[in-house]
Amino acid sequence: MHEEDSDQQGLVHAFVLDGQGGARAITRQQLRELHLSEQESLWLHWDRSHAQTQEWLRRDSGLTSFACDLLLEENTRPRLLPLPEHELLLFLRGVNLNPGAEPEDMVSLRIFADARRVISLRLRPLRATEELIAELAMGNGPKSASEVILSLAHYLTDKVETLVAQLSEQVDEQEEKVDAEQRLVPDHAKLLRIRRRAASLRRFLAPQRDIYEQLTRNQLPWFVTGDTDYWNELNNRLTRYLEELELSRERVSLVLEAESRRMDQRMNRSMYRFGVIAGVFLPLTFLTGLLGINVGGIPGANSPYGFALACVLMVAVALGQWWLLRRLRLA
Repeated sequence: MHEEDSDQQGLVHAFVLDGQGGARAITRQQLRELHLSEQESLWLHWDRSHAQTQEWLRRDSGLTSFACDLLLEENTRPRLLPLPEHELLLFLRGVNLNPGAEPEDMVSLRIFADARRVISLRLRPLRATEELIAELAMGNGPKSASEVILSLAHYLTDKVETLVAQLSEQVDEQEEKVDAEQRLVPDHAKLLRIRRRAASLRRFLAPQRDIYEQLTRNQLPWFVTGDTDYWNELNNRLTRYLEELELSRERVSLVLEAESRRMDQRMNRSMYRFGVIAGVFLPLTFLTGLLGINVGGIPGANSPYGFALACVLMVAVALGQWWLLRRLRLA
């Protein structure tokens, strides 16, 4: 079920987890009279921009005004904030896979969670929630609130892996083209775009990795036994993706530096050739200019062999320059 198909006054999705990997969807009206059994947990996914969402969050959610303010603030970065009564606020980022969007313009996912309830808010649709819903529909989804958080983090990380791999392949393509043909000029616009995307991803993924590391060390009482290993694996995966992003940035810099060196070498060779040519023709230009002045006393002006003698003189000068340049290994 796509998010845009089930919007109910700001409520995008509402599921009661049965504790066995499945869940049943409920409506906004059913939410008001909902009573959970001992094994059940609740996951509510809201559209943060909707006025009804903000009203419900402040009036009916039971959250403090401090928690509501943080969940609804405009700009956030990935962070983890423990609250009293073993509750937590979690701010994550996911790759923006919406049509016409830049993937590195990451989508914010804000989460409040306690032992039996998860409230998540987004501004733009996320593929991670759709995949989580598909798992619940097949009966293979999370069984508790802690597993909902872990599953969301897992699916968000999967999308990062795909994007990082794409960036690495694009750098590989540019390197192979340059190595195969020395005269080929790399796509500077594409390389700069790759470096910008890597920097943008790293900006959010670095603190998100730190969050996973904190969740590995600091487990809440209602976390499922064994969650530590999964959080640690997510931490290791994000560390590897950050290293891959840094490597991609370095490789882009190396390709650009190599192209810059080649351009400098070509420019130096061209300037050298122009310098040699100018050095050869400068004395000849001086001789022709000197013999061409329109004053009396020019040697050979009245001789029928004057032009031939001038040509022989210039050829001799040119040969002398050529010999001198060869002797000095400048040509």
